[in-house]
Amino acid sequence: MAYLEVRDLRKTFDGTEVLKGVSFSLEKGKVLAVVGSSGNGKTTLLRCLNALETADGGSVFICGEKIFPAGTGEKNGKDKKNEAGIGAETDETANEKTCEKTEEKTDSDELDFTLVFQNFQLFPQYTALRNVSLAADLYEIKRLKAMKMPFSERRKRKKEIKAKNAGAAKKLLEKVGLSEKFNAYPCELSGGQQQRVAIARALALQPKILCFDEPTSALDPRLTGEISSLINELKAEGRTMIVVTHEMEFAKSVADDVLFLHEGRVEESGSAAEAFANPKSEIFRAFVEGGKTK
Repeated sequence: MAYLEVRDLRKTFDGTEVLKGVSFSLEKGKVLAVVGSSGNGKTTLLRCLNALETADGGSVFICGEKIFPAGTGEKNGKDKKNEAGIGAETDETANEKTCEKTEEKTDSDELDFTLVFQNFQLFPQYTALRNVSLAADLYEIKRLKAMKMPFSERRKRKKEIKAKNAGAAKKLLEKVGLSEKFNAYPCELSGGQQQRVAIARALALQPKILCFDEPTSALDPRLTGEISSLINELKAEGRTMIVVTHEMEFAKSVADDVLFLHEGRVEESGSAAEAFANPKSEIFRAFVEGGKTK
């Protein structure tokens, strides 16, 4: 069983079909590069997975649990809870064991997906530290409000949540090399530093799958190499990631698998090493060799 499985995902805007039945799967701990020319549905795919857009059709499974459309109760295989897995085994049996182990978790705070936006989308009025801790605060406090408890206890818990998340945010900023920028505002940070804050913010929500939309588009070559190294560090930790990019060398440096979208459809997919070395589709071959398609 694949960790992530997407089936026949479709999305239309104003009569224009952008995603025309996109299907793919991804094993836990792997990095998928989604490549293709502009306007072929790459970002729309990420936005649908992250519930920033609602797909018109199709389904999404994580560990066999159908997370889209929500509330249907349909399972892909065994009856499983929609909670995150631990581990990075890749064969079918190992993935089933991974998913089964996650059923033992009864208080998971993990989201299915989080997204690192192309233009970072940091809050300009907040410091780097607050940008990272804010979403986690809001997420946990929202859950807290649903619990029945005295006001004084809730207020105490809120303070504890904020203190915990601030500590976690500091560790994440240290992890991405920004230990001296806790109190810096976005306007005081370089593009590469803002990118790292955005990555730390996405990690703060403990996603099952971390998504990047063109993470190197606003960076110079040196910073592109740094982001490549950071993504590979996250992969070494067992993170499952989807990276949308138009830069082939960057895709080759981070991806285990590749998904090539052309006119809203999957034109080619498979092992990144094999696909880039020996493209089966002439359209993909032209894209790899020339960096663009007609």
